Amino acid sequence: MRTILITGPGGSGRTTVAAATALAAARAGTRTLLLGADRDDTLGAALGVRTGPRPVPVEPGLTVRRPDAAQGFRDGLAALQDRAASALDLFGAARLDAEELTPLPGADELALLRALRDAALAEDAGSPELVVVDLPPAPRALALLALPEELRRYLRRLLPPERQAARALRPVLGRLAGVPMPAESLYEAAARWDLELAAAEAVLADRNTVVRFVAEPGPAAADALRTARLGLALRGLRADLLVANRVLPEDAPADSWLAGPLAQQRKALEEWQGTYDVRTVAHLGRDPRGTDDLAALHAPGAGQDVTPVEWPVTDRLADDGVLVWHIPLPGAIREELDLVRRGDELVVTAGPFRRIVPLPSALRRCTVDGAALREDTLAVRFAPDPRLWPRGR
Repeated sequence: MRTILITGPGGSGRTTVAAATALAAARAGTRTLLLGADRDDTLGAALGVRTGPRPVPVEPGLTVRRPDAAQGFRDGLAALQDRAASALDLFGAARLDAEELTPLPGADELALLRALRDAALAEDAGSPELVVVDLPPAPRALALLALPEELRRYLRRLLPPERQAARALRPVLGRLAGVPMPAESLYEAAARWDLELAAAEAVLADRNTVVRFVAEPGPAAADALRTARLGLALRGLRADLLVANRVLPEDAPADSWLAGPLAQQRKALEEWQGTYDVRTVAHLGRDPRGTDDLAALHAPGAGQDVTPVEWPVTDRLADDGVLVWHIPLPGAIREELDLVRRGDELVVTAGPFRRIVPLPSALRRCTVDGAALREDTLAVRFAPDPRLWPRGR
């Protein structure tokens, strides 16, 4: 299964382009599922059909769905209350009824990730060959893409799976303390959440998953794209295309009011073509509505394979006595970079983004010897720690 995650600056028309992309792929013969994250039915407005939590066929080969974050949140919290019933009773806590539950911030993102995971795991004859996801605007989309990895890390720190001894001793400790200890179901729930998050993380990291940017050519979009590209690189995710949306016609009269916006778009497109694989979508002169308008946009379909992102380690022990970890960070600024070694992890800060990444096994036996940013790549040098490095190496 291939996955295209579509995002871009707010107001760029990403929902319309996502719908047009899915339509183009379906008409090319690919079974396509279109997923949306907006609570408002923006996808339905573009497609000309009403969408919701149940899959809705648009035309042969194309199905659209908008997960219901509210229902998913109510079901999940109700199940959690059932598993924690003994602890709630101990402290005299009153259970919440389903009717009084409203989704917390982040529920929409979790519902969308769950729907994406379910589509990837589907194995029936009608399962999609391509999933197109209409993500939120770029800042929220980057936070959503980071969610599975971050939540798994929090779970491992708060409820480490290695606590087998604590599980065995829990009945004894409970009798000594006079109160029930955390139930086994808590650890079982954590293991189940970790498995679900791992499945979503695997879909995002899969070589057949790409992020596609949509932007209207102009100075503001250029700044937003540079920031989004950096955040994407720090996550090790792949971008395939930049769709320049609402491009004005080149044959506009030179003395018309379009001359200024057209010159601005031309300049932005020239700059983008040196950095991105750019595809243009023309301005129809109106908001696209329905499949006929979407087809008239001639949006790019599934696209070609994209080279996986790699963070290679170079062995320069013989020449310089160091190992070098190369981290691609296009658009990074030296003054906005920060590195902190924390045990077997490296905390990397690039602009407004931060990621905690585990060190490759060889680098865990080393100390950080320095770092340099050259040609959009952060090179971190590691010197072997004599106390941990094998003799003779």
